[in-house]
Amino acid sequence: MPRPKGAPILIFHGAAGTVTGSCFELDTGQARVLVDCGLFQGSKTERELNYRPFPFDARAIDAVILTHAHIDHAGLIPKLVNDGYTGPVYATAPTADLCGVMLPDSGHIQEVEVEQLNRRNRRRGRGEVTPIYTADDATVALTQFRGVAYETWTPVAEGIRARFWNAGHLLGSASVEVEAVGPDGETVRLLFSGDIGPTFKLLQHDPKAPTDVDHVICEATYGDTDREGATPEKRRRMLCDVVKAAMNPAGALLIPSFAVERTQELMVDLHLLMEAGDLPRIPVVIDSPLATRASKIFAQHAGELEEGAVLKRALAARTVRFTETVEQSKALDLMREFHIVIAASGMCEAGRIRHRLKNWLWRDEATVLLVGFQAEGTLGRILQDGASAVRIQGDEVKVRATIRSIDLYSGHADGPELEAWIEGRQPIHGSLFLVHGEGPAVAALKDRVAGKLGRAAVVAPALDQAFSVPKGRAAVALDEGRARRLEPAVPGHRDWHNDQSELVLDIARAMEEAADDRARGVILRRLKRALAEG
Repeated sequence: MPRPKGAPILIFHGAAGTVTGSCFELDTGQARVLVDCGLFQGSKTERELNYRPFPFDARAIDAVILTHAHIDHAGLIPKLVNDGYTGPVYATAPTADLCGVMLPDSGHIQEVEVEQLNRRNRRRGRGEVTPIYTADDATVALTQFRGVAYETWTPVAEGIRARFWNAGHLLGSASVEVEAVGPDGETVRLLFSGDIGPTFKLLQHDPKAPTDVDHVICEATYGDTDREGATPEKRRRMLCDVVKAAMNPAGALLIPSFAVERTQELMVDLHLLMEAGDLPRIPVVIDSPLATRASKIFAQHAGELEEGAVLKRALAARTVRFTETVEQSKALDLMREFHIVIAASGMCEAGRIRHRLKNWLWRDEATVLLVGFQAEGTLGRILQDGASAVRIQGDEVKVRATIRSIDLYSGHADGPELEAWIEGRQPIHGSLFLVHGEGPAVAALKDRVAGKLGRAAVVAPALDQAFSVPKGRAAVALDEGRARRLEPAVPGHRDWHNDQSELVLDIARAMEEAADDRARGVILRRLKRALAEG
């Protein structure tokens, strides 16, 4: 099918077939705008995309529109600036405030982890790598942020304007309505959902968005999930039950959590449970400098939040302690009474939670509570799937701790809520693109809505795929020989790095369980023969 003359082009540079790396390019022929520029998380193969060049010229981008501050949506903006981007980054004021602490923190984490990697590489005789960007790079990028108000049109580039709607996902989060004038003079209206919050979100108001648009780009993270009967009371009961079951006098409850919003929600619920007498007064340690700084921003914006007053009480509670220095964090390993540690990252891929897990996973008296989405290939997902041993910082760690999950702290709408949100955007005159989800979630949401929109109008784009998005008609996939950075089957899946780590653990286990040295020799000879046969 030929490309409609003069229609803008929409390119999916991230969050296509996977949950992270949100980055969508809109090219009208007069201007090029990015909606989000996020860090890839998940498997090592996906994370390596962060180190590669962008699939576009950063200097040719005219503006960036940022839906919210989470790193998988904002985390590559400093790299974009390093590569020559000089334009504005449009975001709500709370999003800009949160990015003011999150992006430098992201740069610092990359500096620390790359230094650790380089020490290992030097010992192995391998070349050194450089961070994607540094904390100083992030600080420079923040000077390009421009605050915008909700529900107010803002010109962002030639022939393009945007309007932000509260998405109910995170402090400052937005769905973004974009009007783009093509070379033929027709105005195309697109709606980028960003991340949509659930109806029972603790601190956020219900999401809002416009109707009667040409194309919708909608997240599908939990498109295959139905949290039937979810309420704040049910969530607190489940949390209370986990804490009570974990209360070993010599133990700890570790909660890997995103530092921004998820941590604050957990603090509120734990405070309410202790305030009501449902739980005793238990030490709660927030082992995250980022969460400490983000909590101050939440307190500053408490008037914009539901339960903002309770949040301020929780932040000031005597049971709560914040760690700042590395020494304070390491001292947690010496605590002898039962305590709760909340530390980033939520998928156990970076930050201080990996140190806490390394210290506690092998102990029967420990409990790990997963309270958010765990992407395929991450350490959090491997633990959630029942691994008996894992590798952390190059070391094998047995998993004897109890692993529990509560899905009711998700900042994302579930399948029925996404379906209702999409229906509320009707009429949609062109196409519905489903992004920010793994294959099963995207397929399930497509099944939910296809009968109401027409299956041909529902599209699941692949990474780096481009579409013509005309006014009032379905999008047209463009086959222009564009290079794809990953095969379509790779995003959102385990990769060879996961398989290699699992194999190393399997070999170690087989050697331990072998009856004697002769049996161990047989195992080694078979492995060598398999390697030789290639």
